[in-house]
Parts: sequence; C-alpha cells; structure tokens
Amino acid sequence: MARAYAGTKLIAVEGRPMALDEAAFENAYRAHAARLRAVAFDILRDRDGAEDVVHGALIRVWSTGAYRPERGPLLPYLIACVRREALDGLRGSKRRHLREVRAGMDAPRTVDETAALDPIEARRVARALDCIPDVQRDVIVRAYYGYRTLAEVAQDTNLPLGTVKSRLSAGLRRLHTELTEGLR
Repeated sequence: MARAYAGTKLIAVEGRPMALDEAAFENAYRAHAARLRAVAFDILRDRDGAEDVVHGALIRVWSTGAYRPERGPLLPYLIACVRREALDGLRGSKRRHLREVRAGMDAPRTVDETAALDPIEARRVARALDCIPDVQRDVIVRAYYGYRTLAEVAQDTNLPLGTVKSRLSAGLRRLHTELTEGLR
C-alpha cells in the first residue's frame, strides 16, 4: 500500500508492479537510490560495489516484476533486495578468494633455475632451524619456505595474528643467534 506522505510519482510507483515499467524504475531509483546505496555500502564498504549492487537489485526487481504493492511499501522491499544482493556478492567474492588460495596452494611451485643457492649455507640454516622450538620453526617455515603471509599462517594454524607475529619474531631472533654462534 502506498504511503500517504509520499509524492504522487512515488505513490504511482508503489501502486503497481514494476515489471518493465521504465517510469516506475526511474522514479523508484530517484526516490530511494541514496538510501539503498547506504545499505549496500554498509555491507560491502565499497562505493562502486554498492552502486553496482543497487543497480543490479533494481534491474532484477524491474525486469521480473517481483514487487507486489499489496505486500507492503516499496522501500523495505528494495532494502531487502539490495541487502540480499550485497551479501550474495560478498559471499561470492569470499568463495572466489578461497578458490584462488586453494588453487595457489595446489599449483606446483616453479624453481628459479637462475637463483644461486649455497648448499653449505642452506645446510647451516637447516641445522639452525632444528635448534629452535617447534612452534617458532613452524611459523618460519610456513612464512618463508611456504611463501605465506602472516595472516595466511594465522589462518592455517588457527592462531591469532599477534601470536604468529610474536612466534616469528622470537624464532628469527633465535635463528640469528644460532647462525651467528655457528660462525664463531
């Protein structure tokens, strides 16, 4: 049902289904776009993404004629549509990111043939790594040899990021001590 305090153009929009009615779409967009963008931005924290979500939700409502005036006012219905669209987009981007991470982990690491590694130095580092506590060694190996960020290490090990940083710092100090003592 249309609101008594709404303008005549908006009452006309709320009074009929929006299926392929260009004037209804334009009036609804003009009346509610700012509020709908705010709802989408609150979820996505991205202005361009919020604009895309609002446009996509309104296009979907407009093209399918999903709004039925007998079910209630237009604005709450559009807010629900925009929220759903924003959350779907957010979930989709998280799934994409997880797929990319998994694909990156499954992809074989290419060895740089041109990199000059000193086998003696590599053995020295391996022996020094064996001398430090397991929890610190695990973080160092995951970060440096596994090419992972500290946030990824924290996620992989189910540890808080601060704990990972502390273990890495302490482990690198111990590793430095082991390597410098080995030179004496």
